[in-house]
Amino acid sequence: MSLSPQFLDELRGRTLISSVIGKQVKLTRAGREWKACCPFHKEKTPSFTVNDEKGFYHCFGCGAHGDAIRFLTDAQGLPFMDAVKELADKAGLEVPAADPRAREKADKAAGLYDVMTAASRWLEEQLAGLEGAAARDYLKRRGITDVTRARFNFGFAPDSRTKLKTALKEFGVEKLVECGLLIQPEESGKEPYDRFRGRLMIPIRDQRGRVIAFGGRILGDGEPKYLNSPETPLFDKGRTLYNLDRASPASRDAKRVVVVEGYMDVIALDQTGIGEGVAPLGTALTEGQLERLWRLAATPLLCFDGDAAGQKAAVRAALRALPHVGPGRSLGFVTLPTGQDPDDLLRAKGRSALEDLLGAPESLVDRLWRHESAAEPLDTPEQKAGLKRRLLDHVATIADPDVRDQYRSALMDRFYALTRPPRREWTPNRPVGRSVFQGRYAPPRPASQQAKAVSATGLAPHESRAILAGLMRFPAILSSHAETIAALPFPSGQPLRLRDVLIDCALSHGELDPDRLNTILADKGVAAVVEQLRLTQGLGFSFTRRDADPERACRELVLVIETLAARPALDAALAAATARLEEDGDEAAFMEQQRLRTARDEVNGRLAALMENAAGDA
Repeated sequence: MSLSPQFLDELRGRTLISSVIGKQVKLTRAGREWKACCPFHKEKTPSFTVNDEKGFYHCFGCGAHGDAIRFLTDAQGLPFMDAVKELADKAGLEVPAADPRAREKADKAAGLYDVMTAASRWLEEQLAGLEGAAARDYLKRRGITDVTRARFNFGFAPDSRTKLKTALKEFGVEKLVECGLLIQPEESGKEPYDRFRGRLMIPIRDQRGRVIAFGGRILGDGEPKYLNSPETPLFDKGRTLYNLDRASPASRDAKRVVVVEGYMDVIALDQTGIGEGVAPLGTALTEGQLERLWRLAATPLLCFDGDAAGQKAAVRAALRALPHVGPGRSLGFVTLPTGQDPDDLLRAKGRSALEDLLGAPESLVDRLWRHESAAEPLDTPEQKAGLKRRLLDHVATIADPDVRDQYRSALMDRFYALTRPPRREWTPNRPVGRSVFQGRYAPPRPASQQAKAVSATGLAPHESRAILAGLMRFPAILSSHAETIAALPFPSGQPLRLRDVLIDCALSHGELDPDRLNTILADKGVAAVVEQLRLTQGLGFSFTRRDADPERACRELVLVIETLAARPALDAALAAATARLEEDGDEAAFMEQQRLRTARDEVNGRLAALMENAAGDA
């Protein structure tokens, strides 16, 4: 069977080529592209590139070139139709049936572009005519220049039920209804009538610049303020972004894409020289729209209105994006002054004010933390537990294991720092000075001998031996926690060497089991170190004991690794706070020192509790 060019274009547009190739080839981000060693010929230096925005791959070594369909046929040997069906299933498209009706449907859709082009041209003429005076005045009040008006092809729909229908009668009522330009009443016998009446009209284009829909703004009183075309064979609201055709080339030069809430914000940005602005079409950002944004920039900037509704929309976008984030795929958030949208800010303070905000966006993890930590009071244990549960539930939605681990670590660090109780009340009336803090007001150190043994500069000997022993028993966690393990301050010598060999094994061989790991370590020449480690007794954690429950032991090994990885930063911050206290002797410095001491003590307390629990189970 033959497939229409329109279907194949839609299929390519819905397919992220790096996700297809990345299942077979290890890709590395290189600016706006991905690089790899070519799968079609042997090479040591990567010359194979994948470009999501353009939708193709190319090898500068052997000349291999093609789209996602070509990759599946050439690299995996699939027949053409099998490759199309595989991609169509993932993209949610139905492959056209092999009959004349499919061709007729494709031809019919192609004819609808002509209808929309004619409608856009006629609406522009109405804006320039007598009936368009009020709409022209509105544009002038909004600061829209004649150049911008022509660039975005503004139009006007007269307040009539039949004028557009009459003007485009050559196309036939059926096509006008199918394009969403006319409304067909449900009652039998009633004639279709114009959908847009008395509205300023803004054409919506696809990525190729073809008009596929309209947005209409009411000029007087009435609801809704903005009215979009309905879903049609040309217009899929959840996969379309306003101004995508112009923003795509502009984003390459600007190396960013800015997402705002509405048409007029996009147009205001463009008029001030920011051409990489896009907007969703009256709905929250969808997965399809996020995929298109990530083709333009690794971290699209969401610049929604400064009111409550705008900030809620930003949070919804953050939660929608979480399952899909990964290395080179995130979001940045720009918070506007309360009650202002980008257009308001640009008219009040100019481009420089907006550029200052765009230059310092809030990260996705910061926005998630700020939203959840402020969601409700944290006065009771139940409320604190609720915050922790919400954070971990969000983290669990992240598909990429490395990013998921990083989010868990970052959010739990903040949670523990926020929810630890203060050691003692501050007495405001007591004079502040260096002598006040020397001994008398310092919080007591933990009494546990295990906590006393913790080194402030690195892992204690028993800790490093215990971690290594645990990793030998549960090597499957090496690949998913390699970065955290690499950050642990192991003592130099054999422990550090073994740690590095274990990480190298995980990165080279993926998920490991103990038997396979032993074979690899023997080849690496560290078998003697491993054997000596196995003979060490009394390490004090569940994951070093053979009789411990494996699931619990593995879970506690991860907890200990994350806890120990957080300790050096706490120690450094506490030392800096103590130095500031000795120099300044003010209340803020004292409170910061108290907070950090409490945080450090809780880390040590957690370690001590795990050791005590293991001892109690023995």
